[in-house]
Amino acid sequence: MAKEIVLVTGGTGLVGKAIEFVANSSSDYGHLQFVFLGSADGDLSDLSATKAIFEKHRPTYVIHLAALVGGLFANLAKNLDFFRKNMAINDNVLSMAHEFGVKKVVSCLSTCIFPDKTTYPIDESMVHLGPPHDSNFGYSYAKRMIDVMNKGYRDMYKNKGLKDDEAPIFTSVVPTNVYGPHDNFNLKDGHVIPGLVHKAYKAMKDAQDAGRTEATLTLYGTGKPRRQFIYSRDLAQLILWVLTNYREAEPIILSVGEEEEISIADAGQAIVDSFSRLFGLKFNIDYDTSFSDGQFKKTASNKKLRKYRPDFQFTSFDKGIDETATWFKENYSTART
Repeated sequence: MAKEIVLVTGGTGLVGKAIEFVANSSSDYGHLQFVFLGSADGDLSDLSATKAIFEKHRPTYVIHLAALVGGLFANLAKNLDFFRKNMAINDNVLSMAHEFGVKKVVSCLSTCIFPDKTTYPIDESMVHLGPPHDSNFGYSYAKRMIDVMNKGYRDMYKNKGLKDDEAPIFTSVVPTNVYGPHDNFNLKDGHVIPGLVHKAYKAMKDAQDAGRTEATLTLYGTGKPRRQFIYSRDLAQLILWVLTNYREAEPIILSVGEEEEISIADAGQAIVDSFSRLFGLKFNIDYDTSFSDGQFKKTASNKKLRKYRPDFQFTSFDKGIDETATWFKENYSTART
């Protein structure tokens, strides 16, 4: 019997590589054939190119990860670009999934879609209750529209008279801040954890090459903002669970618990501790407060996830950082920097 095809857009990035790792490490997905798409496989912001990809692979399922992404300062400078590009990508992927009869689409959103002015913790019912933070409104609104389209496709299938167990499912997951091997460690446009990992590595190498016994990591901002971080391989396990088990159109937050939220300063400390062990050098942290902190907190509730998966065990932050730092040290020459 031919295997069912799972098309993973953005499949060569952080989360795609984690899904590949998990799928290859478990016998649970032997009935599926995964196709991991990268940017070289076609421009998903172009409708004809997207259609050609779907014609070639004829997927049964789609995990939609592809997006134009960047860190705080990239978003501040190019909000319109982030909005237009991501709107095109998302509309093309979902419309082709509908046209080619895909049974299920799981799209990946972000906690930045939630309102800036809100109460905490945020949950799945609060997505559209106010504007997102100004710093990344373009990316945030484009991601929100996936939720709108998911509900639109659900209503379309209902209006056609399809029963819940017959209709395709278009749904989404909302991870908190993701980190892990194969991240984008670009110092200019990357997110906070990969950026700090790269900076720490460079500081250690520079100190080592100069014969010094100490190195210094500079954090931008005060270090006070707080975030929930999820290890990419944990997220991959949960996305595959959503693909095979979750049947709601409404999004589901995939996150560690509220009690595991930590400050950027604490994240930086975990990173320098890890590199200190790897290089055998002492590490200091400085703060450049001329840089903006961005949104102070985005505390998310994982109550809905825990209703479905009370048994799921998350990787500790220290262990995830150790694995990420070790991977980066061993793969520096080929990592995205």
